[in-house]
Amino acid sequence: MARLSLLYAFLIITATWRVSQAKQETFFLPDNNAAQLYFTDTLLPPQLLSYVDEIRQNGTIPGISIGVVRLGKNKEPIIQLASSGRKTEEGNGHDLTPDTLFCLASCSKAFLATSVGLLMEDYATAQNVTPLPSGLTRFDWDTKVIDIVPKELEWGLHDIGGDDWATRKASIADILGHVSGLPRHDHSYRLGDTPEDIVRRMRLLRTSYELREIWSYNNQFYVLGAYLVSHYANTSYSDFVERRLFKPLGMTTSTFSPSAANSSGLLTDTWAKFGRQIPFWFDDSVGELKAGAGGVISSAQDMVKWLAVLLNEGQHPATNKTVIPKSVFDAVTTSRWIVSGKPAGPIRDSIVGYGMGWMRSNYGDVEVVEHTGGIPGFSTLVAFVPQRNLGVVILSNANEKAVWNSKILMRILDDVLGSKTSMTAVYSSQAEAERSPTMELTSPSLALEDYTGLYTAPGYLPIRLCSKEIHSKHCRDVISDFAAIHNSSTLESSLYAAFPAVWASHVRLSHFSGDVFNITFTALFPNGYGQNTTAFETAETGESEGWVEFKVAKGEVEGFSLVIDHAAYESRKRKIGSELTETGDAWFAKA
Repeated sequence: MARLSLLYAFLIITATWRVSQAKQETFFLPDNNAAQLYFTDTLLPPQLLSYVDEIRQNGTIPGISIGVVRLGKNKEPIIQLASSGRKTEEGNGHDLTPDTLFCLASCSKAFLATSVGLLMEDYATAQNVTPLPSGLTRFDWDTKVIDIVPKELEWGLHDIGGDDWATRKASIADILGHVSGLPRHDHSYRLGDTPEDIVRRMRLLRTSYELREIWSYNNQFYVLGAYLVSHYANTSYSDFVERRLFKPLGMTTSTFSPSAANSSGLLTDTWAKFGRQIPFWFDDSVGELKAGAGGVISSAQDMVKWLAVLLNEGQHPATNKTVIPKSVFDAVTTSRWIVSGKPAGPIRDSIVGYGMGWMRSNYGDVEVVEHTGGIPGFSTLVAFVPQRNLGVVILSNANEKAVWNSKILMRILDDVLGSKTSMTAVYSSQAEAERSPTMELTSPSLALEDYTGLYTAPGYLPIRLCSKEIHSKHCRDVISDFAAIHNSSTLESSLYAAFPAVWASHVRLSHFSGDVFNITFTALFPNGYGQNTTAFETAETGESEGWVEFKVAKGEVEGFSLVIDHAAYESRKRKIGSELTETGDAWFAKA
């Protein structure tokens, strides 16, 4: 890709909030290597802008938008915004600007945790709308989930310990801190699900750990959190956030609605990790479902306003009005749980802790509060350094670019704070994979077509497996979709299924050895997308891949065990033994 001139690659904006009107001055970096930036209170040196452009090109990232904010002597935000690259497929390659909208993905979780805290504050100050359930006298972080979720939803947790202790004792802080014991189960979401559906089905999904045993990331409880806000505030979760956070902060273009973002003309196009354009992954039909866990759509220009309030511990820096009560700010940003009990590789100089929607760790001599986000088409990072008065947002319009976003963050910390460390090769390359011991691969127990048919599991969509030898119309259509991508020999040795879910459209099972098949939850584009009409598929590395093992008895298939989360699988094996029907993330019985 040809390198863009800095004149077009970067738009830098320095802004100061005023009570009545935000004053913004726009500056361009001239197309002249010897030129300097002509404004005061500079945060980002010109070299950083060149570095971001290199990152974008080396990382195969169409566009990157960055916001940096510090509070001045009178707490006025000093803001710089930079954008490099492409917003649209039809654009000229340098149409991304700081007001371009991106889906924040899991960086949205901080808005959810804060909103739950605001709802608690409403109850503490008698400003609540809906009464608490009978017998519950207060609503705070220690409130038990079973006591606050309406009884008609029959919420509960499948308890690996064999009793209902997790169901009875899990608190709001537990579930938003990812220590419920329930792994992700992201492929249990269905198109058309409501938050209530997720809450009802949660008791059907297998846990892997005891309550508070280990930190295990889970999106579903942020769906539950959004449901609680909407139920007890008697409004939609998105309306609550827009009224209590977006509006007071002046985040005028931020939204939860993909259609609103698109109609504004500010929404970026999105690309897969390997460079193919893909559609915006969600539409309004799943807006409320994804809202709490990953649904905020915002820009660098809006997000620096969020960061400025966080740097000021919840107070609007221009008006001194409390937007986030100090107690709520402290609760969500204070680590309660340990993500990594020792320095997490070369990137982090400390243990990593988790509050609610925020991680805390050290980079060199500075403590960083941060969260990352990633869904198909987006990679995001939001971070602030409380003791050093710095906030940073980095938004990329392609998925699986967290490594590159982190490189930019570290460079900003080094340049702006002078926090250089000895980590000169933090992200030189991924560590070489451990070599597996040589093993003899064997053929399946049965003919491939004997593994076909309908399989069902509690909490999941049914899966109807097809092979090339099954000639029903349904299977012919499924195989036809894959035939646009796979060669004949692959089709002959694999099983396929349609899987119309939130994160995938199909499932592929490729034979590995014996009755074990590698599984991929994949999104197929048989007719391509955008200007490129050639077929392709995309799947999230590590989160959409695993294996299944079929149980065969007396020449008949009884079902298969699905494993996506390997650590969860190993935990179940240690706790309950190696029975195939019990150790996987789910057991799919053959109908």
